[in-house]
Amino acid sequence: MNETIEPNNNVLSSSKKAKLGIFIAGACGVVVGGLYAVATPFVLPAFRRVCLPFVPATSKQVDNVFKVLNGRTGTLVDLGSGDGRIVIDAAKRGYNATGYELNPWLVWYSKITAVRKRVKGNTNFYRNDLWKTDLSQYDNVVIFGVSSMMEQLESKLSNELLPGSKVVACRFPFTGWTPSQTIDEGIDSVWLYDITKVLLKQDEAHKLKTDS
Repeated sequence: MNETIEPNNNVLSSSKKAKLGIFIAGACGVVVGGLYAVATPFVLPAFRRVCLPFVPATSKQVDNVFKVLNGRTGTLVDLGSGDGRIVIDAAKRGYNATGYELNPWLVWYSKITAVRKRVKGNTNFYRNDLWKTDLSQYDNVVIFGVSSMMEQLESKLSNELLPGSKVVACRFPFTGWTPSQTIDEGIDSVWLYDITKVLLKQDEAHKLKTDS
């Protein structure tokens, strides 16, 4: 007499749950990996000499930049331009604006955004190392830096910028320069520097040193 073997429903249920668990774990791994692959390029350092991860400027920071520039025109450069928001906003205000950024993903993103915002004609984005870039052609310079790079940048800017140029430092000031104007506080702080005054002060200091 043949016996009918009934399937063990508990075993089948456990097997299905195990397979479902493996599938969910695999799917989560793919999602996390994808997010990491997409997000990582946007937080890579913008400058080689200094570890400077991309931190987007707030709307208030952007407003403060143009508040201290107070209607100036001409050329403007953003050093470490990130997602391009300063450059794009500058172009909307009539500047011929340029952004230098080492992260190729952010350069690509900035160019696409400039097209979307219809300011492509007044913007340029380059994948350049700021330390190897000649800044003498710019009337206005914007920098969202970190404290460890400001002293080196002081030297570069004072050697390359022409009298009449203005520099806007955000988040961290130039400790060797005296700002012409300062607004806000904390993360939204902005310092404006007049290169003409900076150069005059350096000349006076050099003369005093020479005379003594």
